[in-house]
Amino acid sequence: MERENQSVVTEFILIGFSGFPGLQIPLFVVFTIMYFTILTGNIIIVTTINHDSSLHTPMYFFLAILSSSEIFYTLIIIPNMLTNLLRVKATISFVGCATQMCMFLGFGCTNCILLTVMGYDRYVSICKPLHYQVLMNQGFCTKLVVFSATTGFLFSTIETIFVFTLPFCGLNKINHFFCDIAPLLELACARNYIGEAVIFLICFLVVCCSFFLILLSYILILNTILKIPTTDGKRKAFSTCASHLIVVIVHFGCISIIYLRPKSRYTLNGDTLISVTYTLVTPLLNPVVYSLRNKDVQVALKKSLGRSTCTKKI
Repeated sequence: MERENQSVVTEFILIGFSGFPGLQIPLFVVFTIMYFTILTGNIIIVTTINHDSSLHTPMYFFLAILSSSEIFYTLIIIPNMLTNLLRVKATISFVGCATQMCMFLGFGCTNCILLTVMGYDRYVSICKPLHYQVLMNQGFCTKLVVFSATTGFLFSTIETIFVFTLPFCGLNKINHFFCDIAPLLELACARNYIGEAVIFLICFLVVCCSFFLILLSYILILNTILKIPTTDGKRKAFSTCASHLIVVIVHFGCISIIYLRPKSRYTLNGDTLISVTYTLVTPLLNPVVYSLRNKDVQVALKKSLGRSTCTKKI
């Protein structure tokens, strides 16, 4: 009977920003500008790191991977959201919805784990500088990236399976601008308490454990920085962590509000605004923070621009 009810729903309607009817065109313009800024900024970072040998270090290797992940992370959500802002009825197929959620959660989990790995990299760099090259060798860094992606997409696949094996009995209006866990659980006409417990456990592991490990890294980093005798030395050590800290605070702050709270506290307008933050603002923050606050990236960008200017003159 559940299988029959589930088969009735072949597509979902995304309510999205229908609560702001007069703002859909302005939102389209603003989000389009933000999206192209995200793409441009992250592509510039990846290209600059790949082409400048001075940036071929573990820290920038992870940054390039994070920027690449952010490009795909936004690609899964934003183009579809922009299209839906111009449509009277925003629909997505059942399979398309499952695929979108799996991919979005996969890259989202991967980014959380990558930020944890970047925190560990900063810890080794500052607290164990003499062993840094040995501990953070290319092979180990590659394994950390593979682990991040594999774990992230394993978790997202499990969550997607639990959500989309629930019965959807004809109700197909999703109170969101993309397919996410909370609005789909709300839409289902039955509950899988074991599945919901597993989903919450995965969210807790990814968000809380990642944040706790980052926090632990920075406690050890702070302890080491305080032992540096000169003010200039302390400032230089902390400056290598500042960009990462800003991204971590915004990223984990937003996703913890969404994924670590009771199902009953879900609200369309509130969650939509918060979701805009971690789907648009955080990916935008990454290239802005790392380009404006990081002198190495600034120098590499100037060198790249200088080479381009010289090439054009020749």
